[in-house]
Amino acid sequence: MAFRFLAVPAHRLVNFPQSLPDDERLEPELPPVHEAVERALTGAEFRDVRARDRLRALLHGDRPPTLGAPEAGFGPSAVFAQPPQDLPALLRLADELENLARREAGERALVWKCGDCGARYAVPVALVRQVSIRCERCGSPVELNATRSLGEEALIDPFLGAVNHSRRELAAFFREAMARGWPVLVAEDKRVTRPTPSA
Repeated sequence: MAFRFLAVPAHRLVNFPQSLPDDERLEPELPPVHEAVERALTGAEFRDVRARDRLRALLHGDRPPTLGAPEAGFGPSAVFAQPPQDLPALLRLADELENLARREAGERALVWKCGDCGARYAVPVALVRQVSIRCERCGSPVELNATRSLGEEALIDPFLGAVNHSRRELAAFFREAMARGWPVLVAEDKRVTRPTPSA
């Protein structure tokens, strides 16, 4: 399922099939990887329910959502959190998402680049020693000196990076929506089809 979170002032809410206003709207800047948002919520809870389960129940439960869609191609929106009663729970969820992102950030590495061919080399910070190696691509010497590195990067796969970025964006979005006193809505992207699991 591809989720889309947004927040609008309560007085601007409209019913489906109308679209929600886009002149007064708050949305997290999420990566274009649909599974990243769902995976970002894995392990996080909202009001003692897994956040992903709450989303599924809101969008596919006994009472279908009735609020306007974010835009064409999306289903109706449901209220995920409503201030002020959900403020403490949503702030706890934001903290939880940031902690998950921090915990899964991965090992850090220093990065160097060959001066001749541009090949990149990364060494985990704990293993960095001042040595000179031969570039695997062109054979030129590359000085692995910590003071001459290009900087530090996380040694994680790109998908996990997108998941952690989603967690941080969602956390900031939840906090901002609650600070404004706007309800947090969620809708499903009907343009994304996922294979149904076989029985």
